[in-house]
Amino acid sequence: MDFVAEIEKQASALRSAAVQAGPDAPVPSCPEWTVLDLVRHIAEVHTWAAEAVVTAPDAGRPDWHEAPAGWDEALAWWDNGSGLLVSRLRSVPLDSPSWTFKGSQVAAFWARRQAHETAIHRLDAELATGHEPPTLLFDSELAADGIDEHLTVMVPRQLDRGRTIDRTGTLVVHAADAGRTWEVFLAAGEPLVVTDVLDSAVDADVTVAGTADAVYRALWGRPSHAIVTGDESLLAALPRA
Repeated sequence: MDFVAEIEKQASALRSAAVQAGPDAPVPSCPEWTVLDLVRHIAEVHTWAAEAVVTAPDAGRPDWHEAPAGWDEALAWWDNGSGLLVSRLRSVPLDSPSWTFKGSQVAAFWARRQAHETAIHRLDAELATGHEPPTLLFDSELAADGIDEHLTVMVPRQLDRGRTIDRTGTLVVHAADAGRTWEVFLAAGEPLVVTDVLDSAVDADVTVAGTADAVYRALWGRPSHAIVTGDESLLAALPRA
């Protein structure tokens, strides 16, 4: 998968939806945000990630810079930061050393992370327009990878930052159209354990199933048609990224 191409694709769709919705529109999937807040957030993230791509692993976390408060200025600042992110990811080898907050300390981490960061917030921007256009569906390969990244990178990151799991049980996540299934073991106060399904007859406490698109949305706490069966409180116990 060309994650850098996905960043460009998702960012373009996000920007179009944000402009359509307008800066004062509420973002229903992020209740505390307006579209201006969403644009400022993604602008700050892209600018920060662009710096991380060219920061050595031992140099420490790059500084975070705040986007301008005005709508036109924030859009322009984002255009610059997003363009710089894509340019750097295109110009450096994806296996070159980079500072990251989790996992492999190479530039490829940022291509994957920002593809999903941008994709989920593209969804938020389109929801802020008040309708769901046909472009809303995520490609099954991208969505399945996003499920994996959420479970193996983003939830563990939240645990590293002090969030805790207060439930014990087994969660099975099944993205039918992508042919992928994850078995997730939760234990109160313990790290998350994510594996492939180890047995054809899994005795899960809760199952989340559907298309990769639907499950991707569900795990990120966005509106979804995924089917959840069993103890839904275990799904709720996963820290939100």
